[in-house]
Amino acid sequence: MGAREEAEDGRGGRTALTFDRRCLAHENGSMLEDARAASWLDVPHYERPERLGWSLDVLQRSGLLDRLAQLPSRPASREELERVHAPAMLDALEAACARGEPAEVGPGARIGRDSWEPALLAAGCTLAAVEAVLAGEADNAFALVRPPGHHATPEEPMGFCLLNNVAIAARHAQHLGARRVAIVDWDVHHGNGSETIFWEDPSVLFVSLHQDDLYPVGRGAAGDRGAGAGEGTTLNVPLPPGTGDDGYAYAFERLVEPAVRSFGPDLLLVSAGQDPAASDPLGRMCVTTDGFRALTDRALALADELCGGRLVVVLEGGYSLEHVAFANLAIAEALAGATPSIAADPLELDIPRGLRGFERDAIDATAPPS
Repeated sequence: MGAREEAEDGRGGRTALTFDRRCLAHENGSMLEDARAASWLDVPHYERPERLGWSLDVLQRSGLLDRLAQLPSRPASREELERVHAPAMLDALEAACARGEPAEVGPGARIGRDSWEPALLAAGCTLAAVEAVLAGEADNAFALVRPPGHHATPEEPMGFCLLNNVAIAARHAQHLGARRVAIVDWDVHHGNGSETIFWEDPSVLFVSLHQDDLYPVGRGAAGDRGAGAGEGTTLNVPLPPGTGDDGYAYAFERLVEPAVRSFGPDLLLVSAGQDPAASDPLGRMCVTTDGFRALTDRALALADELCGGRLVVVLEGGYSLEHVAFANLAIAEALAGATPSIAADPLELDIPRGLRGFERDAIDATAPPS
C-alpha cells in the first residue's frame, strides 16, 4: 500500500511544512542598478520577502496550515554546506554579509544587511524536511524557504541564489543513507548550479524542465546529459515559450517519468519554482495554479511508485505576488491530499491586493519553534 492510500485509510499521510520567519530578513534591495535613482524611486526586487510571507498568509487563511505537521527550523552547519560549496565561497559570502552593506556577491546575486542567517535557515529548513521524510516522521514535505538556491554553483552565488538548498539536501540525504537521489526542477529557469554540482555524479539524477535558453543563456540544452561517470544522469527538457499545463504534463509523462523510473531513486526532491506561472514577470510559460497541482500529483505518484512516497518539495522561484502564493497553496494541498480550497475566486480568502503593506508580524504566530 502506498503513502497516499495510507493517508486515505488514516494510517499515515502526514505532510510536513518547514519554514522560518527569519528568512524574511533577506533583502535584495531595488531592481534599479542606478543607486541615485533607487534612492528616490521604489522598484522592489523580484525576489522579495512578500513571496514567502504572503504564501504563509494564504496557507493560514485557507485553513491548511493547521493540518500540516510544522517542523522546527534550524540553520545548516558549515559541514553540511561544504558537502556542496567550496570553503572559500562560503568564507567570502559570510564576510560580505558581515559587512552589513548591500552588495552583489555573484552574477545576479545580491545580499542585504541581514542575509547570512536567512541563507543558513533556507538550507537548514530544507535539511529538516529531508530528515523528517527519511526518518518516516512525514510521508512528504514542503520547504517554503528563501533565498532560493538552484543557480548557486560550488564556487559562487548566482541569479538570486546564495546557497544551493536542494543540492545540499541531496548530499545530506546521502549522508543519512539514501544511495540514489533524483532532483526534478520545474523552475522556469535552468537549474545550472544543481546541474554543475552533479554533472559527473551517477548517484544523483538531475532533471530540468525550463523555458528554452531563458537563463542562464546557453545552459540547459537537450543534448547536455552529464559527463564521465555521470553521463546520462542529467536530463534537460527545454520547452518553448507558451508551454502551458498540457505541455508540461506531456513532458513529465513522456520524458521525466521514464528517466526517474529508470534511475530508481531512494528519495525524490523537487526544485519547485512557480515562475512558469501565467502571470510571472520573468517567464512566459502559462502554467496555471491547477497545472502546479497536477505536477505535484505526478511527482507524488512517481515517489509513491519508486521510493515509498519519499518526496520533498523545495521552493525556488516564482515572482508574481498575485500567483505564487496560490500556486504554493495548490502544491501543499496536493501533497496533503486536501480538497482544493480555491474553487473560483482567490479573493474569497480576503487577501489584500497590492501587498505593499505586508505585515511581517502577521505570520509570527504561524512559525514553528526556531
